Amino acid sequence: MKPRTIESEQTRRIQLAEATIHEIGEAGSLNVTVGKIAKRAGVSSGLAFHYFGDKTHLFLAAMRHVMSLYSAEVRGALLTAQTPRDRLTALIGANFSTSNFRPEVISAWLNFYVLAQSSEEARRLLAVYHRRLQSNLVHDLRPLVGDKAPAIADRIGGLIDGLYLRSATLSSARDGRPAMNQVLATLEAEIEHAK
Repeated sequence: MKPRTIESEQTRRIQLAEATIHEIGEAGSLNVTVGKIAKRAGVSSGLAFHYFGDKTHLFLAAMRHVMSLYSAEVRGALLTAQTPRDRLTALIGANFSTSNFRPEVISAWLNFYVLAQSSEEARRLLAVYHRRLQSNLVHDLRPLVGDKAPAIADRIGGLIDGLYLRSATLSSARDGRPAMNQVLATLEAEIEHAK
């Protein structure tokens, strides 16, 4: 019998995280069983419990996976951006990308916000996302608007989250571009007003 490698354990964890997102996407809620998630991932329920302990921790691991994919998408978008305005456009665009508007990802984010109301660990993880978004926005707004950057970043961050949630809950909305364009228009108005 081959010993388990760290790489194979990591692969199984990722498979379980992705299976969790798909199961939540199909159910539209956290009302899914670890058994169903494990079956989709091709592993035993016991292994899922061994890795994560319970369904809440499995879901939090799945959200960390979603957030790491989002972070990679942001980093990729920022690679080609030359100016602070280009970087802001790239950052906002990453929030409304096709990969972030997949039904299962939308369902995961909606359930994540709900879980953050009752789970301290989910609340902390959500706070990490908010701080990173705020920090990225402030970094690229500062050359354009100076000391008004934190307040504008706070409003733009709230608009990103609000329009994502609003757009994502419309059954016909599986395209984030209209919401992205609203945020970009508001950003331009904020920059113009700050001059």
